[in-house]
Amino acid sequence: MFTGIVEETGEVVDVAVTEDGRRLTIAGDVVLGDVAHGASIAVSGVCLTVEAFDDETFEVFLAEETVAKTYLGDLDVGDAVNLERAMPADGRFDGHLVQGHVDAVAAVTNVDSTGGEDWFFEFELPARYADYVVEKGSITLDGISLTIADLQAGSGDSGPRVTVAIVPTTYDVTTLSEKGVGDPVHLEVDVVGKYVASMLDGYQD
Repeated sequence: MFTGIVEETGEVVDVAVTEDGRRLTIAGDVVLGDVAHGASIAVSGVCLTVEAFDDETFEVFLAEETVAKTYLGDLDVGDAVNLERAMPADGRFDGHLVQGHVDAVAAVTNVDSTGGEDWFFEFELPARYADYVVEKGSITLDGISLTIADLQAGSGDSGPRVTVAIVPTTYDVTTLSEKGVGDPVHLEVDVVGKYVASMLDGYQD
């Protein structure tokens, strides 16, 4: 379990392609402080298992399903990723419940500065996730816990447009500063919303 509070950005320093999938070697600092074999680290919102590590890097494996459902399969050497260690049982809970299980890849549709230091990012979500997002609710984008500032309903095959406000700290310490219109982001909707929707479906049946 994660909270969506990114601890640092890491850099992909090696990519190895095998018959089973892809293997990434990622350079980090903070997340290596107490790393262990088998530890969970969220890489741009995707929960991955540490298979090997040294003082400067850790290695993770991307199974075929992970490659199919995320954009991690498109990463190359030099790309930046958001990193967060799994939340300890006695840790501070500053974000919201984040599983690290990506629901879909969304696209950036607009980036706008307020004229000051804040930014607004708009994303179009797949239509099937419209019931899991509410204004002022929580959403995870590339592993970042964010609050939905504005929500525009979709129409037809178009999904809802979600706008989130990005404060300077988030902009500076995450990969959002490198995102532009058309770029992909990992989407994870609020797991609480999923459970509520599931229970309501069961009740109506």
